[in-house]
Parts: sequence; structure tokens; C-alpha cells
Amino acid sequence: MSRPRHFVLAAGGTGGHMVPAAALAEELMRRGHRVALVSDARGVRFPGLFEGVQTHVLPAGRLSGGPLGWIKAAREMWRGRAMARELYKTFKPAAVIGFGGYPAFPALAAAFADKIPTAVHEQNAVLGRVNRLVAGRVDAIATSYAKTERLKPAYEPKAHHVGNPVRDAVIALRARPYPLLEEDGIFRVLVTGGSQGASVLSKVVPDGLAMLPVAFRRRLQVTHQARIEDIDAARAKYAELDIAATLATYLPDLPEELAWAHLVIARAGASTISELTAAGRPAILVPLPSATDDHQTANAREITTAGGARTIPQSAFTPGELAKQMQKLGLDPAALENAAARAKACGKPNAASDLADLVESLDAPCATLPVGSTRPKEAFA
Repeated sequence: MSRPRHFVLAAGGTGGHMVPAAALAEELMRRGHRVALVSDARGVRFPGLFEGVQTHVLPAGRLSGGPLGWIKAAREMWRGRAMARELYKTFKPAAVIGFGGYPAFPALAAAFADKIPTAVHEQNAVLGRVNRLVAGRVDAIATSYAKTERLKPAYEPKAHHVGNPVRDAVIALRARPYPLLEEDGIFRVLVTGGSQGASVLSKVVPDGLAMLPVAFRRRLQVTHQARIEDIDAARAKYAELDIAATLATYLPDLPEELAWAHLVIARAGASTISELTAAGRPAILVPLPSATDDHQTANAREITTAGGARTIPQSAFTPGELAKQMQKLGLDPAALENAAARAKACGKPNAASDLADLVESLDAPCATLPVGSTRPKEAFA
């Protein structure tokens, strides 16, 4: 067992940031370390994550709203930085790891000021705004994709491709075979828009499934995560079309739903892609067009190129197009199993362990730190 230390994980309060942070927390605690979480009010209340982890809410503004908004955000971040420095006096972290999102910035800025080793983890295939802002100051940059857009060449020597950590329950699915799919058996479809849901899926998917051949349509068993404002209409639509469907605004046991799914229809968020590739499940992906830097399209590129998914831009995501892609996959069990295997081949099941190894190395003497890393400059002091 490695020497017990304290680590602070800092993340914005969305599932894309919180799930990999929680996976790293579990791995670090398994190794005997203590972990504290710094986030916003959403993050510390995220259901089912960070049990046994002390949590702290720090103020962090968003750089929006013009000059006045920027001034207000700077004040909030400065206040959050001061609070983080007070936390570090008692918790004494060996390193601070940021997972993106504005709430991560004050914690990292405080670490720079106190000369505490730092790293960031990027879940997406495009380096996010906060991670771009601090990339020159941190000791290491952990990436989820072999190619990460918006990562400056000067920072590549301290970049480490570890993958995107997922929950243990999802990793366990790698040992389970792809669900048996008989030509006239039940065909299970999982529809999910990530932690925020996706209205377009609720509007298009029922009508798209209704366009499938009758024999295929009668085999469907759908589990659909919908936004609260969309769920009643979607439920009524499935009932009208006589498609067996279970709907919920939140799926408390998503790994088990994923285990039984023959096909997933989803957004292309970082956590969704990493879970699909960890479990080995084929998908039809509809990237969120308003995602910053169009990072969901970039996220979907690897699994799509490998043959584990089909990507449909939202502008082309119509009932007819969905039905066409469903038939190409669903009517050929061998092709679907092949797509599942190709998705699985893209997975990084050791991401949490590899990221923990990198994190543990951060408080070693400078000579043993990852190649290319440097101690933070004084700009944030």
C-alpha cells in the first residue's frame, strides 16, 4: 500500500465532471488516502457519489455577462480562493486535482499560491475553458482521448492519456457478455440524454421507433430517461404507439440498465462515451450542438470511426433517419454484436487506477514528477 496522503478533488457540479472525480476518489480511498471534494452546491448533492468524502462548497463565478459579469465572477473566484487556502491549512493536501468547470478554478488558484502540486483531468476530446486557463501552471494534464483538441503543443510533454474514469459498477460490465439477442426475442433500447436529459430525444425517438417494421417494433422494450418537462408527453406518445416503454427523469441504477441494453440512443457527453466503451455497448449518438467548442461531436469521433457507434448530427436527427439507422443495426444480430465489440475495444478500463498513479506521483520530488511538469509559477500567488 502507498503512503497515506490527503488529496483535494475540485470539480464543477455536472455529471461529466463529478462521475470521474468520484471514480478517482474511490480508487484513492482504496489505497488508504483521505479525499476532500470542492464543488458548487449541485456537486456536493450529486446522488450516489462521494460517500465518505468530506465536501466543501466554494464560491465561483462564471465568466459571462459582459464586463460587469466578469468583475463579479472575479470577486467570487477570489473569495473562493481565500476559502480554499484556509481549507488547505488544516487538510494539508499532497496535491489538488481539477476536473473542469468554474468551481475547480478557485481550488487550483489556491494551490498555485500555496505551491501545492496540481493536475487537471480533461474528460472531453476538446480541452475545456478552465483547463485551458490553468494548463500552463499545473504539473500534469490527464486526458481521456489520445488526441485532445485545444491542447497547446508546448503542454503536450506533461499530458498523460489515462482515459476517463467510470464507476466500478460500469467497469464490472466488461466481464458480462453482450446480452443474447435472438431474431424474435426482446430488443432492449436505452435512451439517455445524460444528467440533464435531452428534449430532442423525447421528441424524435418515439416517432422514429414507430416507423420500424411491425415485427421489429413489437420486440422493443424501451427504458427512456426524459426531462421532467418532457416525460408526460413522451410517455403518452409511447402508449399511443403501443411501444413498451419505462420512463423516468433519473435512472438510479444506470449500470444495470446498460448491462441489459442491446442498443443505446444518447447524447455524446464524456461520461456517456466512457461508459459505453467500458461496458461495450453499441450506440446511436446525437451530439449536443450547443456544447462548448462542439466537444460532443469530437467525443463521438473515436467510437464512431471504430465502428462501435453511429453519429447523427441533431440537425439530421429525424424519425426517418433514426428508423433507418436502427434497422441497419437492429435487424442483424451479428452486426450489433460486432459493433458492441468495437465499442468495447475503445474502452480504458484502468483509467481510475492510471489516474491515481499519476496523482500519487505529484508530491514526489521534482526529479520524479511526470516528464515535462513544472512547479507552478507565481502568477496566481
